Amino acid sequence: MTSATLHLRRPALPAGAAFLGPAFVAAVAYVDPGNVATNLAAGARYGYLLVWVLVAATCMAGLVQYLSAKLGLVTGRTVPELLRDRLPTGARVGYWVQAEGVALATDIAEVVGGAIALWLLFALPLPLGGLITGLVSMAILGVQDRRGQRSFERVITACLAVIAVGFVAGVVVAPPDPVGVAGGLMPRFDGMDSVLLAVGMVGATVMPHAVYLHSALVRDRFGHVAEPGRLLGATRRDVGLAMVLAGGVNIAMLLLAAASLRGVAGADSIEGAHAAVVAALGPGIGVLMAVGLLVSGLASTSVGCYAGAVVMQGLLVRQVPLLVRRLVVLVPAIALLAIGTDPTLLLVLSQVALSFGIPFVLVPLVMLTADRRVMGRHVNRVATTVAAIGVTAVISVLNLLLLALTFGVVA
Repeated sequence: MTSATLHLRRPALPAGAAFLGPAFVAAVAYVDPGNVATNLAAGARYGYLLVWVLVAATCMAGLVQYLSAKLGLVTGRTVPELLRDRLPTGARVGYWVQAEGVALATDIAEVVGGAIALWLLFALPLPLGGLITGLVSMAILGVQDRRGQRSFERVITACLAVIAVGFVAGVVVAPPDPVGVAGGLMPRFDGMDSVLLAVGMVGATVMPHAVYLHSALVRDRFGHVAEPGRLLGATRRDVGLAMVLAGGVNIAMLLLAAASLRGVAGADSIEGAHAAVVAALGPGIGVLMAVGLLVSGLASTSVGCYAGAVVMQGLLVRQVPLLVRRLVVLVPAIALLAIGTDPTLLLVLSQVALSFGIPFVLVPLVMLTADRRVMGRHVNRVATTVAAIGVTAVISVLNLLLLALTFGVVA
């Protein structure tokens, strides 16, 4: 049998693990330094109280990531591209401004996280650590430019594995209380600060820029497939595995703080949490945690920059080279670090800002994937649409509650 015959008989689409990748790139956004800050703060202040928030947020994230990927596979277009066709010029520009604001908040969190990690590991000044984080992320983006998406996916997936080891190790050494974990699955709050943290945790988990990006990742990997049925099944597995990993890492962060840092003075900041972990569990676990945080900042800032480029290209049909964009958006993060802004506060507030951007991407995503004119026979089932509407409503209500508490509307 000739090689030509073998080639003709080869399946048109890859099988098994070859499908995996796009969701793991998007999943890095769910374990960025903002997640670290909000999860550690939640565990240190409230113990297991907010475990339910992470479980719910991970489930919500899995649904919306799948819808974004499905939209990209079925239409061969990204969420921003489809919105460009449906918005007038003024609305399109306004939408782009809010999306860029979300991307900026993301970038600040990720650069700040990398800077904190370098300070923990090498005592580097925060502005210098932020600059190094930005420059190394440029090298990671260079992989995408020079070697293509598959190589970029492999690099990011390897980073995700390092992040997982860095934060799960502490839970293995100091296991959480099973009764406490079970109690944390019951939805409840404990005052305004717990609501603020919950909104930040949701914002850090259901990341707007990752939703924009996922439609581009699958489109760029597979192109416009005439019959995407097989790919949709593989995409569900890709998203499921990626979100189980990312969700597990997030929960491990909170459980580590709840088990080892509850009531420790200053442990609700990353620096304080790291010091407490070193004191309680030893320097080895502390190093793993700092390395996980560093890799989290490096990988997630690369993914965030990529997402910003997808948004600009899709909405405005304008393209700025990724490396140039990386340099431009690095400036605000370095400036905030240079003037001495509390880095942990920056991380938590950035995640709250992300949460307010979520409805702007979820509402059109639900509308597009529920529109038979867009999706054809792959339109959402009624149950899927109802679930997606529920996700959007829950996030919006949390944001409104936060505003009410902040401005004293609610006692």
